[in-house]
Amino acid sequence: MPNQSLSTEQQYGQKRGTVQGNIYSPFTSKMDWEIARWSKLRGSGSTAFTDLLKIEGVAAALGLSYGSSQQFNAIIDEKRPGRPKFTRSEVVAAGEVFELYSRNIIECVRALFGDTDFAPYLFVKQVEADHPGATIIPILLSSDKTQSTMFRNKTAYPVYMTIGNIPKEIRRKPSRRVYVLLAYLPTSRLGHIKNKVAQRRSLANLFHKCLSFITAPLKQAGVSRIRIANGDGIMRRGYPIVACYIGDYPEQLLVTCVKTGWCPAGDVDHNSLGDGDSTCPKRNLAKILDALDKLDQGGGVYAKACADAGIKSVVHPFWENLPYTNIFLSITSDILHQLYQGVIKHLIEWLKESLEKAELDARCRCLPRNHNIRLFMKGISHLNRVTGREHDQISRFLLGLIIDVKLPGGLSPTRLLESVRGILDFTYAAQYPMHSTETLEATEAARMRFHDNKSIFVDLGVRTHFNLPKVHGMEHYCPNITQFSNLDNCNTENTERLHIDLAKDAYRSTNRKNEFSQMALWLERKEKILRHQQFVEWKARGSPLAPVIQDRHPGIIYDRTLTMAKHPTHTVKFTILETTYGAPFFQDSLSRYILGLLDPELSPAQIERDANSFDVPFNAVPVFQRIKFTVSDPYGSSTGPTESIVGSIHVQPLKQLKTGDKIPARFDTALINTGHGGNTGVAGYQIGQVRVVFTLSPHLARQILPSHIQPPQYLAYVEWFSAFKPNPERHHLMCKVSRVVRNGDRLASIIPVSNIRRSVHLLPKFGPVAPAEWKSHNVLDQCPVFFANPWTDKHIYTTLY
Repeated sequence: MPNQSLSTEQQYGQKRGTVQGNIYSPFTSKMDWEIARWSKLRGSGSTAFTDLLKIEGVAAALGLSYGSSQQFNAIIDEKRPGRPKFTRSEVVAAGEVFELYSRNIIECVRALFGDTDFAPYLFVKQVEADHPGATIIPILLSSDKTQSTMFRNKTAYPVYMTIGNIPKEIRRKPSRRVYVLLAYLPTSRLGHIKNKVAQRRSLANLFHKCLSFITAPLKQAGVSRIRIANGDGIMRRGYPIVACYIGDYPEQLLVTCVKTGWCPAGDVDHNSLGDGDSTCPKRNLAKILDALDKLDQGGGVYAKACADAGIKSVVHPFWENLPYTNIFLSITSDILHQLYQGVIKHLIEWLKESLEKAELDARCRCLPRNHNIRLFMKGISHLNRVTGREHDQISRFLLGLIIDVKLPGGLSPTRLLESVRGILDFTYAAQYPMHSTETLEATEAARMRFHDNKSIFVDLGVRTHFNLPKVHGMEHYCPNITQFSNLDNCNTENTERLHIDLAKDAYRSTNRKNEFSQMALWLERKEKILRHQQFVEWKARGSPLAPVIQDRHPGIIYDRTLTMAKHPTHTVKFTILETTYGAPFFQDSLSRYILGLLDPELSPAQIERDANSFDVPFNAVPVFQRIKFTVSDPYGSSTGPTESIVGSIHVQPLKQLKTGDKIPARFDTALINTGHGGNTGVAGYQIGQVRVVFTLSPHLARQILPSHIQPPQYLAYVEWFSAFKPNPERHHLMCKVSRVVRNGDRLASIIPVSNIRRSVHLLPKFGPVAPAEWKSHNVLDQCPVFFANPWTDKHIYTTLY
């Protein structure tokens, strides 16, 4: 069985520079430590910090143990351990010597596996027969050349790594520091090589030579294992193996040595990429390795063997001799670049070419506001350099823009709606945090819905073929989910954020000369400060043992906590509620609600009759202008669960600023539980527009209710939309709703705020042309018919679809 040694925190406390009784050591006091932390994590440059310390009396008044940045850095460098140091190596390629700054990959694995913050969550598969305590350590590598700065055209080429033993819920959070910067690769363009083909080949060789150097320790460790301790000090036998390589399409081609325009993982002809065939086989690794063995037989023989095997003639790809690694199985599907920056991007461009741009933009300006929707008030037709996040936002209302739209030549919009719905369903279903056979079948059915109807874009004249690698890549999603688990496990979005911290910010800390050595040193010092902060917080909590964490299933969190402000925003008279808030029947609705509380046995007809003679003895109530919804994230931080805001409902009348500008009124729509609504599906739910959120203070409640009847703490006046029909609309599969009107008046009532489950976005039914008088702030009042939008987030998607 695994044996126990000191925990990582205990070992850290025994390192040099620690003074008994001082948790901040080697800093002399809390003030000394916190200023040191500020200077590295939040403060200005080292020169400005030194200038500050030179001000007479500052260092003495603050009780600092350092008088300059140099002295402060010396304390960090000499007295505090951190993650593995960078080493400078020289790599020779194409007759040129390059600098490579890298870390020992085994030591990086030890640092992650042994981090105390991750100890309660680590996934370990122990083999109890021949090797007690043995476990696989899946290594996830990722690389992406990025622009370090807009000046002098500087670039950085970071390589990141993490391990699959740490749950993806933690790996997705940059603040948890689960990814380690493994190396800065050389960024030379090899401009001295004039032949472009030879230049690209040499760049590929340089990349693989660097990666071969970095991953070399895994060749032995992956076979003979290493002794490794987790944060609690439990020793295990670990087998570190490269399991996944995460990157965008160009990076995938570079890693697999496959030509541009071809599938990096599957063996399929370029001209067949758009067929939609789901039988694309993986590339034959044995055949490729046989081709790589022919390097000694001469360049011509080697080039032909590689071409026959379907790869470029790269000299010794880094994965050639890695144990238990099949690089073509290790290439992961990438939601950010393949779907949002690929398929969704293509789809938006096809729609812009197919439809009138002015009409698309006009419809964008008519969409109502919602917490999870970004409005493009200038439209989408003229956007350029659109980010993946923006493509994500556009996809959330894209289908609503094209319902009822006129197609050129009188073509039926049926196939257009079906194909767009197929892509959107695929995009959302592929991102489920948990999958089953049913969800995988639904994901594949959505992909085929697109392929079955994609000919509409040929008929519209915007496409002649669909042999696009990113469209083809959709075929690999379900097999990859089966192999790698869910795709939020290996999305490049997880590492995109790291470019800011580990490349761009690091570059800004340098003097722009020999920057990579300075960037590496800056990062090491920052990591040491963060590591010391972790230790200080642990000591301040009384040096607790790691908590025992029960298994948590990474699914969509359906339970949401409704949160209200501590105090009301205003106390508003009924007359203002009826006019400014658009709640003309507020007092009548309140009378009916109170009568229902007084006697729950009354029928609706009896309540309606008695309400005519019931007088509310006050004429104003305290109101709120926001309802917030939060979820608890058990993986939120190193110190325990955290809560994050996942939705809100605005209930705000027209507001005039001191400048004279006006902020339009906003009354959001919500999904309301009218009976026994469940976690998914619309049964038991109805949509309402929230016009007023208020409370009956104890003083007000006692005027109308006996002491044994306690009203709900928060109430809402809502105007109702029609109930959901048993089946959604054909082709676009969204639920249609409209205002409930009786005798020319909107049906409204007062409900407990606790019945409101979440906000819901409504897409107007525009008709052939969006009416000119419709605006974002008035469309909920002007438009008679809407569709419930299932795309605003994954939670509503599982509810409405």
